Amino acid sequence: MTTTQGEAIDPGEMARRVLGWDGLRPPQAEAIEAAIAGRDVLAVLPTGYGKSAIYQLAGMMAEGPCVVVSPLIALQTDQCEGLNSLADRAPTRSMAINSSLGARQQADAWDEVVAGRVDFLFLTPEQLARREVLDRVREAGPSFLAVDEAHCVSAWGHDFRPDYLRLGAARHRMGSPTVIALTATASTPVREEIVDRLAIPNALVLAGGFDRSELHLAVRRHVEDDDKQDAVAERAVELGGPGLVYAATRRSTEEYAERIAALSTEAGRPLSVRAYHAGQKAGVREETLGAFVDGGLDVVVPTSAFGMGIDKEDVRFVLHADIPDSLDTYYQEAGRAGRDRDPATIELHYRSEDLGLRSFFSSHNADEEVIRSVIAHLRRADGPVRLTHLKKALDVGAKRVTGAVNLLEAAGVLTSGRRGGGVGGGREDRGGGASGGGDVGHARAHRAHGSR
Repeated sequence: MTTTQGEAIDPGEMARRVLGWDGLRPPQAEAIEAAIAGRDVLAVLPTGYGKSAIYQLAGMMAEGPCVVVSPLIALQTDQCEGLNSLADRAPTRSMAINSSLGARQQADAWDEVVAGRVDFLFLTPEQLARREVLDRVREAGPSFLAVDEAHCVSAWGHDFRPDYLRLGAARHRMGSPTVIALTATASTPVREEIVDRLAIPNALVLAGGFDRSELHLAVRRHVEDDDKQDAVAERAVELGGPGLVYAATRRSTEEYAERIAALSTEAGRPLSVRAYHAGQKAGVREETLGAFVDGGLDVVVPTSAFGMGIDKEDVRFVLHADIPDSLDTYYQEAGRAGRDRDPATIELHYRSEDLGLRSFFSSHNADEEVIRSVIAHLRRADGPVRLTHLKKALDVGAKRVTGAVNLLEAAGVLTSGRRGGGVGGGREDRGGGASGGGDVGHARAHRAHGSR
């Protein structure tokens, strides 16, 4: 294998020299070799398998910065610090440009990127929905687009993020660098949608084994809800922590956190416990995540919103107080335990009635209110509308607007593209520029509204 400069480099030797590893697993080496050769890659490898090393080593072996799409600022910080700590063994520089930086700091950072003094650039998918960001990335001539937590590209993925669906168009605008997509879990339909959405039809798809022998899995069925709640709380206190107790609703996370904390105090071994859900302020969630990762919390009781970005090796248990929405979600959440390869406990607690709640959630994905608002705004507009302008014009969250546009485009109700567009043909025009702040075409309003 050679770099673009012609220097022969062996990925295994690079791993030994830079990371201090004995070598690479076959899927890691195969993925790196393919990426360096210019072939897109989707790697579905279990937690703790070393997925990040694929883009890290490939990025060190090629010219041009590796742009890493990472969903959380806290995760970006950890990844940057980890790469920069290798500076004595590999002359690389990593940088995250996000809202934690002031305007002046961001401007200086972009100057460094465009000048070629940054090897790994970490951005959120929401940033790549902005045309000016994509134009700066294109100036830098990226070698790779590494998509971390790639299951978020799929509407069927368990940590769905609307702006991930528009990364295919974003990649096109930044110069079509080779894609390295990484995730711990993706069923066959999810893999197919990742490949489709990122427009990488000839990608090398690698799927590693999923067996985690250090995890003890169990299922406990209950008849009464109070009995289930008592059992979950008692088990959390018995296991002690660090641990996670996943619940289906925001309210139940608060109730379980209170119950576990009270029960542990009564038992004479008080645990530090916090709830975590999307209804909390971002600062509160970040504080909870940081405290848990740093060892300041024994137990976190989250909804499925707590997941990406957890880099903690010694999680000793994961309890599910409710049935997850899919096997992918269950495996991903269970896989957050025992990353140090020591034994860990995974238990699912449920009642038959819980299946009804999960069915309700899974069948209420479309945001009808926002869809109607998007269509109404497009009908009133005199010509195509920028996605960024649409987000500002509607008095709802930006993610809800993006999600509605994605659904309407997939259904062929509207089109998006760099120069605006007509009606229909949504999926065929995905290579356009809506994700980069481009135009959303007119909606076929009479079809969308039907007879209502």
